[in-house]
Amino acid sequence: MTRRRISNILRKEWHVMLRDINSALLVTLAPLLIVGQAILFIWLVDRFGGEAMVANPIFQTALEKLREVLPLAAGLAVGEQFQVLLLSQFNLYLLLIPTMIAISFATFSIVDEKLSGSLEALLATPVRTWELLLGKALSGAVPALVMTWVCAGVFILGVVGLGWGQLVDLVLTSSWFIFLFLVTPAVALLSFMLGVIGSSRAKDARSAQNMALVIILPVLALIGVQVTGLVWFTPLLTFILALGISLVDILVLRIAVGLFQRESIVAKWH
Repeated sequence: MTRRRISNILRKEWHVMLRDINSALLVTLAPLLIVGQAILFIWLVDRFGGEAMVANPIFQTALEKLREVLPLAAGLAVGEQFQVLLLSQFNLYLLLIPTMIAISFATFSIVDEKLSGSLEALLATPVRTWELLLGKALSGAVPALVMTWVCAGVFILGVVGLGWGQLVDLVLTSSWFIFLFLVTPAVALLSFMLGVIGSSRAKDARSAQNMALVIILPVLALIGVQVTGLVWFTPLLTFILALGISLVDILVLRIAVGLFQRESIVAKWH
């Protein structure tokens, strides 16, 4: 029964999303634009600022860490090592795709139902609160996650197109795949659950988006600590990160259920 109720919520949310051209473009086109910006940024940094950045002590430390974690990179020229360093950050950059979509998409989920008056009918059904919130979070997290995987493939094609195909093997490490298939799903679910929490507690979509912005800051921090060499996400550390975020997902779902007072929330909104 639980699976059926969650499936019904997923079908309902996807039906609404596909009817709205802006939501459909947000999930499909926006991630590809993010990937294009990332590829362009990496090329510009390498083309016009590579030499200056390589000479910077901060990036010298990062390159030393790179050679330590990836011994094969030690045989490359310094310029190519810097390219590997830049390309290795993209698995972290991919985390921005589900978080950005969550802020714009999941935060409208419950607010729109409140404004349209359809939430009362939904709350009157036998669906449990945790099923409702998890279903709404998954309705956005699943397509966002699929698009993130598609964008990872587009990125690899872009790297080959830039003439850096010989570096792909150094980028596609086990840590890359752990990020892609464990960390990214956990972050996607967390992003959308925070969005749903913001949507359920806020009076309007703008307030809900402000509450969901909190997820972007840790993602940017992860990019910063690795690109400067402070921390390099080895397979073990990446797996621990995925496990930690998954535990946070469970905690946030429990908090969301506690905050979502279905008996009184509609009365408070009116």
